[in-house]
Amino acid sequence: MASSLIDPLRSLGRAVVDYALPPRCAGCGEVIEEAGAFCPPCWNRMEWLGSEGCERCGLPLLATEADTCGRCLADPPHLHRIRAAVAYDELPRAIALNLKYGRKVGLARTMARYMAPLKGAWDDEALLIPVPLHRWRIWSRGFNQSTLVARELGRIWRMPTPNNALRRIKRTKPLKGMSHSQRRKAVAGAFQVGDGSELAGKTVILIDDVLTSGSTAEACAKVLRKAGAVRVELICWARVVRPSQLMR
Repeated sequence: MASSLIDPLRSLGRAVVDYALPPRCAGCGEVIEEAGAFCPPCWNRMEWLGSEGCERCGLPLLATEADTCGRCLADPPHLHRIRAAVAYDELPRAIALNLKYGRKVGLARTMARYMAPLKGAWDDEALLIPVPLHRWRIWSRGFNQSTLVARELGRIWRMPTPNNALRRIKRTKPLKGMSHSQRRKAVAGAFQVGDGSELAGKTVILIDDVLTSGSTAEACAKVLRKAGAVRVELICWARVVRPSQLMR
């Protein structure tokens, strides 16, 4: 009886909110029909990646019928599977920055919406773990953007998102402008499994906003696998697919 009354009230509430505050494009702010979506011009500006590409790292495979790229065959990453919703470019970058520094936390739901189709064939005990920030960074910013996205995905996928399963114990300098080897060195020893975390035999899905060189995610995966995780994947909003973008 209660639910039969609550649902119509929720629908009415949404209608009132939409009338007073109409949905706007997450990219340009133009009024659109559906919240958490993009207008056609912004949609067409983005390179949607989906589940195609190298079965391991997810990078696009051009002019080949191979399932795995040469780099992953030569030097397999600690991550068993990497997937991103869009290629890193001007608009996806702006959306990530608006969430991270502009405090537009509603964008976490938008990101999660387009990351959700990248779900893998995981067992019921798989865990979602956001790539952590150092406590000083959280105190200054007020939140971890990856945690916000992970919570939205946990709600969509109905999967647990344990708190403090992975911690960042080393405060590192911003990685922007560093080479791949410099980034890898900077994050070495930066992560630690949280107290009481039971990861043995588990599949762990790391959640992040942007993947650049992959050094941070690889450092996380290395620690998680050492703690007993049998499989570690990464799903993010945007990823660099062109090396020239790494130094931005």
